[in-house]
Amino acid sequence: MILAIDTSAGTSVALVGDGIVAEAATADTRSHAEHIGVFIDRVLTDAGVTSSDVTAVVAGIGPGPFTGLRVGIAAGVAFAIGRGIPIYGIPSHDAAAVGREACSIVSDVRRRELAWTTYRNGVAIAGPRLTTEATLSTDVDLDTFPEVRVEQVSAALLATASQNRLARGDDLSSLRPLYLRAPDAIPNNGPKRVSG
Repeated sequence: MILAIDTSAGTSVALVGDGIVAEAATADTRSHAEHIGVFIDRVLTDAGVTSSDVTAVVAGIGPGPFTGLRVGIAAGVAFAIGRGIPIYGIPSHDAAAVGREACSIVSDVRRRELAWTTYRNGVAIAGPRLTTEATLSTDVDLDTFPEVRVEQVSAALLATASQNRLARGDDLSSLRPLYLRAPDAIPNNGPKRVSG
């Protein structure tokens, strides 16, 4: 049984075995930390299982905003370490591409920027990259890869995407978040000189 977590937009948690066993989600983009533990507990309770029934964890690694991604990945890592089970990282856009032949998955990553990834039969062929609403149609061939705008990622589909990729032999061991832009913080140049 797989516990899947995505916090690249809202917060979504699912328990997947033979199909979706339980799922909890919210589109709220500002309260990931408040929802994540509640949702994990809820899906386990709704499925009538305990954490010992979970055999793997899948975490969405973005693209998305810094804080949201950290919460989901950290929760997934904590659960996996606590249980001694594997954790897999998978781009969040992969979930929205499940079952689609050719598409451009597009999501809002704040600051008036969009992230896009193009897919053919569930396999990413370009991206993820940043663009804006004004430049999306010049950056992406939307005639060949029609736009699918994603406002929330389904953790259940994230689990399905991970199963598909693992079956193809893809390496999903990296949990490095896909931030796509430089951090706002700038390292200092060391201690300030004090003149006396």
